[in-house]
Amino acid sequence: MAIRSLIINPGSTSTKIGVFDDEQQVLDKTLRHTTEEIAQFPTIYSQKDFRKKIILDALKDENIDIKSFDVIVGRGGLLKPIPGGTYAVTDALLKDLENAPQGEHASNLGGILAREIGDGIGVKSFIVDPVVVDELIPVARISGIPQIERVSIFHALNQKAMARRYAKEVGKKYTDLNLIVVHMGGGVSVGAHREGQVIDVFNALDGDGAFSPERSGGLPAGALVKLCFESGLTEKEVRKLLVGAGGFNAYLGTNDAREVGKLAEGGDKKAALVRDAFVFQLVKNIGAQAAVLEGKVDQIILTGGIAYDKYVTSEIARKVSFIAPVTVYAGEDELLALAQGALRVMNGEEEAKLY
Repeated sequence: MAIRSLIINPGSTSTKIGVFDDEQQVLDKTLRHTTEEIAQFPTIYSQKDFRKKIILDALKDENIDIKSFDVIVGRGGLLKPIPGGTYAVTDALLKDLENAPQGEHASNLGGILAREIGDGIGVKSFIVDPVVVDELIPVARISGIPQIERVSIFHALNQKAMARRYAKEVGKKYTDLNLIVVHMGGGVSVGAHREGQVIDVFNALDGDGAFSPERSGGLPAGALVKLCFESGLTEKEVRKLLVGAGGFNAYLGTNDAREVGKLAEGGDKKAALVRDAFVFQLVKNIGAQAAVLEGKVDQIILTGGIAYDKYVTSEIARKVSFIAPVTVYAGEDELLALAQGALRVMNGEEEAKLY
């Protein structure tokens, strides 16, 4: 009999929910929240009851009995660094999501809502591969000055789901492969997966690696220091340049990679240059991770929304195929990835981890 799961993926102005029978999706719904609705809540946690009611009402509207679920799965939030895997929403995990010592983010509500709804109907609740997944080897943490340590923040859910997908398709175990996974979306991250562990990754959030549609990526440190001290910008404004106003946004005034592609194909030389620079920086990151894996790379995987861009993927493949073959999995099916994480535990393939 199929295992029915409810998947909850909260965003800043929406809550995506999915219903799966095993891996078969029977509901995919985005519940949108107005700015005014969200603004009435002083903290992320205080949105809990508001979002829970909307979820339960949506299920009722779809004639889905809340008691039909075998497991509830939430998107993992900002927690302490943890290895990848599927985690039971224990009291300790719930406490950190509620009190948010690592920072407030809408995704913190994923585990909170999963636990509350799960407890209400007497079933288990999980989170899967949150952005704080940290499997870095010790040498990868050294930055160059002791006051700054390299940290692991990346698209762990999508990267690991695509790595497992590739392993399944070729009839191997994820833990038996060396892979380089490139996530290309609003942010980008390039990870070295060695035998099921992401031993090094370019920090997708805080100014590391290639630039993206709205993030600056790594910058020349001296020039950044000069900008900070001479521009008159506040810390918040500089951070906005790094995350939100950087990348495509800074050069072309748009964070839509599809628009950049249209401009480039239409003869816009600046757009073409920026798109080629994006590819250039990504292939440098891939080459670096190939060295991390000592040249033993089974496959390079390109994923995320920008992987739909055939020019980008073909150019990357052309430049890095000497390292390893390239597979493209366009898009990021986060709801399915969350469902699969719970299924591996419910089916006995893995044990749930404890926070």
